[in-house]
Amino acid sequence: MNQEIINEIKNQIGIITLNSDEGFNTLNRQKLAILAETAVSLDMNDNIKVIIIRGSDKAFSTGLEINDFVSDTSEAVLDEMYKNFKKIADIKKPVIAVISGYALGIGFELALACDIIFASENACFGHPDLSLGIVPGFGATQRMPYAIGKAKTMEMILTGRAMNAKEAERCGIISRIIPLQYLFSEALNTAQKIAALPDLAVNTAKELVKTAIVNTNLEESLEIERQVYKNFVSTNEFQQKLINLFKK
Repeated sequence: MNQEIINEIKNQIGIITLNSDEGFNTLNRQKLAILAETAVSLDMNDNIKVIIIRGSDKAFSTGLEINDFVSDTSEAVLDEMYKNFKKIADIKKPVIAVISGYALGIGFELALACDIIFASENACFGHPDLSLGIVPGFGATQRMPYAIGKAKTMEMILTGRAMNAKEAERCGIISRIIPLQYLFSEALNTAQKIAALPDLAVNTAKELVKTAIVNTNLEESLEIERQVYKNFVSTNEFQQKLINLFKK
């Protein structure tokens, strides 16, 4: 295992730590492949209920490792990187991003692909891609408008302006701002609360929310939710929980 991608398990929580020597956690083709492989393995592990992805106090990730990236920009390499990023974005279990310091470029896109984002007061989010003569390529132009609207997305991407934690919280990009000393412990506490809930209900709820994000037809989304809800009401697990509640 590459020590720049650390994988550990604590009480049904899979924890992936980006751990580069300098603390900026840039990503290249190899690191992205290892990150995807690690995330998928945790997703397939029945003993894991929630996944946390975190960086260092200095940075979640400052983006692509440019020197490595420009050495090979063939279509095959780009397709491989995109497929590995999509594997992370398509994880079925809840994923919590823990952000301190910089989340830039693909680092910001990685955070946007997670389900819950906790950030410290010094968190900084941005897309400097255009200054390099390139556009964001791992979901920013599509995910950000759903999170913060068209106007602010346009400003951030077209100008490269960074967003601090307070603005990110106001816009709905992050779930909460948490003091750095408590950041990871609070994320772990939240993960444990989710892990204590029934797996099928948690994972299905996540998929329903994602459906609402990508489906612009409200009536269709509501119908999907209604049908899923009807299926859950008839499950033995739900019926047994109702019985247990009435016994109290």
